[in-house]
Amino acid sequence: MFNLVESADIPLDGLFINADSGFDSKVFRLTCAERGIFANVDFNPRSGENNEYEYLSDDEPYKERYSIERTNAWMDSFKSVLNRFDVTVSSWTGFNYIAFMVILLKKLEKRKKFR
Repeated sequence: MFNLVESADIPLDGLFINADSGFDSKVFRLTCAERGIFANVDFNPRSGENNEYEYLSDDEPYKERYSIERTNAWMDSFKSVLNRFDVTVSSWTGFNYIAFMVILLKKLEKRKKFR
């Protein structure tokens, strides 16, 4: 992942990564630190090493991660967006907008039922 970003000449120093405990490993944290990337990663109890790093230095962005992950999961239910059958960027963008509108309308309809 890092090599791809570096080959695109994207500066990594000061980058912030907000990840769940599945990314908690010594190698991942060291790789991020070597490149100047701040890794806000939750502690994975299966790794067993809790004392070496400061976990979740910034709690607020970590809490917001769930809403982003949930929205990505909703987007995965749209086959035309997930598989990218489109050949043009404008068509793919249009399908994303349609998916966002459908998600919004479903949420508004659900909220209306509870009133």
